[in-house]
Amino acid sequence: MHRPRALLAIAAIAICIIAGGTRCGFAASQYEDYEHLKIFSDALALIQKNYVDDVDLQKAMYNAIEGMVSRLDPHSSFMPPDVYREMQVETSGKFGGIGIEITLRDGLLTVVSPIDGTPAHRAGLKTGDHIVKIDGALTKDMSMMDAVRKMRGEPNTAVTIHIMRDGLSEPQAFTLIRDVIKVISVRSDIIDEYYGYLRIAQFQENTARECRKALQSLEERQPGLKGLILDLRDDPGGLLDQAVKVADEFLDEGMIVYTEGQLENQKMQFYAQKNQAARAWPMVTLVNAGSASASEIVAGALQDHKRSIIVGSPTFGKGTVQTVIPLSDGSGLRITTAKYFTPSGRSIQEKGIVPDIAVQDRSDAVAGSEKSAVVIREKDIVREFNGDTQPPADDSAPVSDSLSSEADPPLATALTILKSWHLMQPGAAAP
Repeated sequence: MHRPRALLAIAAIAICIIAGGTRCGFAASQYEDYEHLKIFSDALALIQKNYVDDVDLQKAMYNAIEGMVSRLDPHSSFMPPDVYREMQVETSGKFGGIGIEITLRDGLLTVVSPIDGTPAHRAGLKTGDHIVKIDGALTKDMSMMDAVRKMRGEPNTAVTIHIMRDGLSEPQAFTLIRDVIKVISVRSDIIDEYYGYLRIAQFQENTARECRKALQSLEERQPGLKGLILDLRDDPGGLLDQAVKVADEFLDEGMIVYTEGQLENQKMQFYAQKNQAARAWPMVTLVNAGSASASEIVAGALQDHKRSIIVGSPTFGKGTVQTVIPLSDGSGLRITTAKYFTPSGRSIQEKGIVPDIAVQDRSDAVAGSEKSAVVIREKDIVREFNGDTQPPADDSAPVSDSLSSEADPPLATALTILKSWHLMQPGAAAP
């Protein structure tokens, strides 16, 4: 019986797939890799031979790959076939669930941001909330994929999650009714008669097209548009190509973003093209700790090109590229392959975009007697992931989705900037 040899072959094939075929030859410099594969196959053979119950080989391999990939960083993961199919559905912008973007922090599921108009958003979930239970199951060391599967489900069915946040003495239960999560990626309005407001909730496959239509609509409704507020708060990101196209709507030339990775095909540069419609009106972009990934790319490009003033609080700081690689059995790998950099060469990873003007979303007076939520950013996740348990900085949590500037300090600040824009130009007379 040649089970160990067969297992070694399986392990070698698995590693070759993951490495893209670059480490499959056993040259002298790669002999150490071969020894590691032998240890893996020996361990698998011993488990199959000695474990008290029968071991499912596919499940064992899936667990091994999942453990290997999940320890790389918080954003890399292995997706079994059913989870891989769910991931493909998600980017289409329509799926069943509660509507939150999550990540891992110190083994706990953490809310990056609730998605506008979803059950999670309506229930009051906030950036930085820790999900400690899902339907009674503790989430400590639960993978994000398992958590997604538990929170997804048929519309009109209930799921109960327990949330821990700063100011709570014990976890708070939220029972949410699942809905078909069809995210409205872009919405727009005219505020204070002459100023446009453009909100992007998430970067999906049609976001750039919807953004272009919204801008055209604003210009038609108000031909004398005096300025635009681009709201990227609590936008967890999404598709890179859509972020590039959205930024391109406001830029006529220059680099938008570039990536750096180990392989040549991971080193990419994206540039703006001249727009047919001239949009010279002044611009303010709103960001906060829930602004991540694609939204940081847009904000960083607009800031570097001095196309927009950035207002709010420092962004999440997720500046890495995840590439999804399908495997032959219908499963898939999501692995970090590169890092994002703004046109001026700033790394987004763990640093985020620092606003030109800092304005918190909620003041202590608005928050009342409740302590504001602890805001989690990428640097805190990576710090925890690498064993550094220094606590994150305290910050304010977003509270308002209204266009009432009285209840929304960053929006009020943006509007004030736009109204005073002519005074900030060189040679402007003092008021």
